[in-house]
Amino acid sequence: MFDSSSESNMSISMDDDYNSPPTIVTPSDVSTRRRHSFLSVKAASVLPIRSLVAAEEDYKSYRRICSVAGNAFITTASAGASEVINDNGLANWNSASTITSAYFRMASAGSATIGLDAYLAGGNNSTVRITVNGTAFTVQLAGTAPKTYPVGTINVAAQGYVKVDLQGVTKDWRCVGLECDRGLCNQLRQRPRKLLLVIPRPIVGQDVVGSYFMVAGFDGGYSGIQVKENQRWVLFSVWDADNGQKTTLVNKGAEVVDNSMGVGGEATGGQVYLVFNWVAGNMYKFITRTRPDGAGSTLYSAWFFAPESNTWRYLATWERPSTTAYQSGTYSFLENFIDTKGYTGRRVLFGNQWARNVNGTWSELTAARYTGDATASNAQRMDYAGGVDSRRFYLRNGGLFADYVSLNQNFTRAATGLKPTVDVGTLPTQ
Repeated sequence: MFDSSSESNMSISMDDDYNSPPTIVTPSDVSTRRRHSFLSVKAASVLPIRSLVAAEEDYKSYRRICSVAGNAFITTASAGASEVINDNGLANWNSASTITSAYFRMASAGSATIGLDAYLAGGNNSTVRITVNGTAFTVQLAGTAPKTYPVGTINVAAQGYVKVDLQGVTKDWRCVGLECDRGLCNQLRQRPRKLLLVIPRPIVGQDVVGSYFMVAGFDGGYSGIQVKENQRWVLFSVWDADNGQKTTLVNKGAEVVDNSMGVGGEATGGQVYLVFNWVAGNMYKFITRTRPDGAGSTLYSAWFFAPESNTWRYLATWERPSTTAYQSGTYSFLENFIDTKGYTGRRVLFGNQWARNVNGTWSELTAARYTGDATASNAQRMDYAGGVDSRRFYLRNGGLFADYVSLNQNFTRAATGLKPTVDVGTLPTQ
């Protein structure tokens, strides 16, 4: 059964403002800090260390280092391409058609001067084309020692992310990072995760690979729809008990696969999935029922409604030991679970949420709190949004868009009054 609470919960991550001057560190501190935070500031080569304190007042004399390992994605590549981004940067360049895109964020409109930290991986000379906001620059590289190559100055019309495309013209180079005298660089290849809401009825707006539209979350588990590399899944997971006792599968529906190992790297417990080619733009519904069994365990069941067949499909029932509970902690989220897909955007709508108590009374859920995970709250990504779109809640992340929505807000959607007509007692159980 649904929890009868009238408020939902949703979440995201990242900081709202980065207008303050950067922390001044000595050059010897930079490499260590880069490995951990990928947001670094180092003294310009023309300034001796004794000038660091004075430079705090003129912080544009310092430049930010945007590590390729943490802030870039291979966005265009031919089949069988060998290029990779590893802890050392971009390597194995083999094709002139491969494009690697790095990003930094401007807190306001203005100009930014860009450089490229690179070295040759053998050979004597290489040429790199760098395109920023439609303006192309050509940089000639020489030598196997890492160095900073000046690229050029660009004008940025508004706050937000700036995309820098790197494309090899001649071979033998390795890119370590970008340098910029303005802007925020902050490990964009973190997975933006857990944009939490509270809603068991989504309309999928965007469906790029690596997206998880988690629809019906609760204390102890969740269910939703996911885009894998070559399949689309409908998921239902329940964690093991708090004392470590194992959750067990009671039964499952037709064509549903038992996947009970670790659950997505997040917890241990039970998971099932149904391979189903759901379509972006259609409305899909979920029902989750939670009920104590009277013997010290709780049974969790889930159903999925496919408009293509106009039927409810049974997913599974899990038994969670040492637990006596009804549904609580309702939430939903939007997640990118493949870090190399962080440059792509995703969006989802959630509408017409209801909860049913043990007496059979339905209550509409119209309030939600919008929050974020560490990736958002620490400003590692600032391309996230949530709120109300007509009579639905929405969540959006990825794609490096500019107009993010600040976290920790309460939203209320207009009530529809469209109480569910489903007869819970006749839902299939196989």
